[in-house]
Amino acid sequence: MDGETMVIDNGAAETNGTTTTTEERKYDYDLIVIGGGSGGLACGKEAAELGAKVALLDYVKPSPAGTTWGLGGTCVNVGCIPKKLFHYSALLGEQFEEMKNAGWKLENNGHDWELMVKNVQTYIKKLNWGYKTQLRSKKVDYLNLLGHMVDAHTIKGSDPKKGIEKTLTAEKIVVAVGGRPHALNCPGGELSISSDDIFAKKTAPGKTLVVGASYIALECAGFLAALGYDTTVMVRSILLRGFDRDMADKVGAFMEKHKVKFIRGAVPSKLEQVEEDGKTRIKVTYKAGDEELSEVYDTVLTAIGRRIDTDIGLKELGVQVKPNGKVEVNEQEQTAVENVYAIGDAIERGLELTPVAIMAGRLLAHRFYNGKTKLMDYALVPTTVFTPLEYSSCGLSEDEATAKFGEEVVEVYHSGFKPLEWNYVKTSEPDCYVKVIVDTTNDKLLGIHYLGPHAGEVMQGYATALKLGATKEQLDSIVGIHPTSAEELLQLKITKRQDANAVKSGC
Repeated sequence: MDGETMVIDNGAAETNGTTTTTEERKYDYDLIVIGGGSGGLACGKEAAELGAKVALLDYVKPSPAGTTWGLGGTCVNVGCIPKKLFHYSALLGEQFEEMKNAGWKLENNGHDWELMVKNVQTYIKKLNWGYKTQLRSKKVDYLNLLGHMVDAHTIKGSDPKKGIEKTLTAEKIVVAVGGRPHALNCPGGELSISSDDIFAKKTAPGKTLVVGASYIALECAGFLAALGYDTTVMVRSILLRGFDRDMADKVGAFMEKHKVKFIRGAVPSKLEQVEEDGKTRIKVTYKAGDEELSEVYDTVLTAIGRRIDTDIGLKELGVQVKPNGKVEVNEQEQTAVENVYAIGDAIERGLELTPVAIMAGRLLAHRFYNGKTKLMDYALVPTTVFTPLEYSSCGLSEDEATAKFGEEVVEVYHSGFKPLEWNYVKTSEPDCYVKVIVDTTNDKLLGIHYLGPHAGEVMQGYATALKLGATKEQLDSIVGIHPTSAEELLQLKITKRQDANAVKSGC
């Protein structure tokens, strides 16, 4: 709850084999973590287990639409967890036709948005409570306060709503804050909501415009369309910037064939409230080329990127902070201020992925208090985009591989395919696709890309092969599990040079 402070005196701290008693300690804590998301929680709990006296500050500022949430950060409250649950609900709805063809006798009576949101939010609250319980059991002092750096060792914690202020000091400070969505910068932009709001929205969104082409935008558009809402994505330029271009285009093509409409090369110029049929709706005006157009929607969801919430006094201390809020750190996750560190979404050299933040936080704690030297490896990290047809990848994109090693030495093995299960839907096409990128000078795998069902489950295993430096020959020597979609990556014989439109036939 807001303003909650849970303080436990952890007494002596074992750090690198030395014990600091309460009397000897120069600061209130050995470590203060600012941010109660995945990385901050992991770092704080691990440090406490290693004997450090730890405090963790976390405070959620309401979104412009007024949405707030509990301990756990973006992933748990407004990111990975609710997103995956909404996505799963959408997939269940899309299976009705398949189930009928598979012999099940049932009726589709539509979707209950309010019930879905209620159940998802109930689960999230359980997670919020679980994190508080974990901190208590690890003897981490949790303070539901907004942290602001006063000097290199001093933090002022405050609750702006309740007028509470508390000053804390620590030998080391770890910044583990997350980001907040960029607002729509046009007249009436405040009428739109963001991914910080959609997962707790108490009423069904109705006809929705999603502004943006990020993975958040496409994931939200995908589940909204599948849940039965008229959904349009307004795209300024390309889809999924930073991902493999070929794969991103295939993601978009599949979405267009499955209920999602796209307005390309456009951005909103004005949003305004209008009354239609006794309902307050949003009229969106935009330019497409030289033509000014407009359309009326029930909901406008903006997903045009995020800015890290690092306006907490870091610049004033000499910490290098980018315009996007990202903090400059070295390979030790150390900032320009010797005792101030940053991890997770907050850092310039990192990846905005929950497992990355968790591992980085744990490794940092062990370097602090267990004499370890292992650094976070940000290379070859697998990821998945939970669009209607899921996309997972690990390693280099095709463009990155070509730019780095040269087109003449990079070979791309690929194939379109149709999962066995899809044969219950007679009109389905081989929209799934896999490709493996290889350096022909040493046969090493440079990247693996998969577009199809259960993409995250498939890629998790193949990421191990990439991490261990596997070759194409070794990949080909693995016996696949049949019949699965995952085995398609073990059967690639055709390169793009040989056939740009390779499609598997048969089983």
